[in-house]
Amino acid sequence: MNIELSDLQARHPSSPAHVLPTLKGISFQLGEGEQLAIIGPSGAGKTSLLQVLACAQRPTHGELRLGGQDPWRLSTNDLRRMRGQLFLAPQVPPLPPRQRVVTSVLAGRLPAMSLAASLRSLFYPTDIPAAYEALNHFDLSDKLFDRVDRLSGGERQRVGLARALLSPASLWLIDEPLSALDPMRARLAMTALVGLARERHITLVATLHQVDMALTHFDRIIGLLNGQTVFDLPSAQVTPERLAHLYEQHEHALDRDTLESELEQDLPLSAPVVMHCR
Repeated sequence: MNIELSDLQARHPSSPAHVLPTLKGISFQLGEGEQLAIIGPSGAGKTSLLQVLACAQRPTHGELRLGGQDPWRLSTNDLRRMRGQLFLAPQVPPLPPRQRVVTSVLAGRLPAMSLAASLRSLFYPTDIPAAYEALNHFDLSDKLFDRVDRLSGGERQRVGLARALLSPASLWLIDEPLSALDPMRARLAMTALVGLARERHITLVATLHQVDMALTHFDRIIGLLNGQTVFDLPSAQVTPERLAHLYEQHEHALDRDTLESELEQDLPLSAPVVMHCR
């Protein structure tokens, strides 16, 4: 799925009208099957941009086109079908704590399933080998039948990524996929995610705090600061000077040793994340 943004602005739905937009004048195009990393300090607007691309947040100005269509001009049914072609992986996956990992992974297929098939899958997983293979890409196949609330934070994050591999989506929107992973598993996860997106010709947009990972695995980088694009360049042209400017108030974000020491390194979360279905 290709993406076109033109002078796009957006603010959080709960923000008063007088508050400045979270995103200000964002414009870029991304072709079908291309991969893009978005970097920038905390609060730059990276997650808000993914929410807009996922049709979860409506722009307040400008234009968004996905696959050549403006999603907000579609009928309700057509918008629902378009959302079925999008996969958004939040930083903290909304996995039901008492659910088995196999069921959580196979839930990636729900947009392509009928209501009856969806309900059956909650009790009788229909394609266990596919779930095993998806988990294996993230070194997590041994957790296939574990309960989600028995997993560490990093393991839950990898289960969320494994769901993408089974989804019918043609656009993957991945928010900070490495935040709870140790360096070795972070490299494994990013290699699998980018490699499979290229192999399947899936468009991939990922936000990352790990600048070195973005430069290593992605051909194109957008630097975002205060809701605005600072640069949009091939990774080979993202120089230390440009990064220093992007992170000038957040110098520690460029220090790889500091980043790695602050990682959660697959430590358990204090409490499970609960998802409310509707």
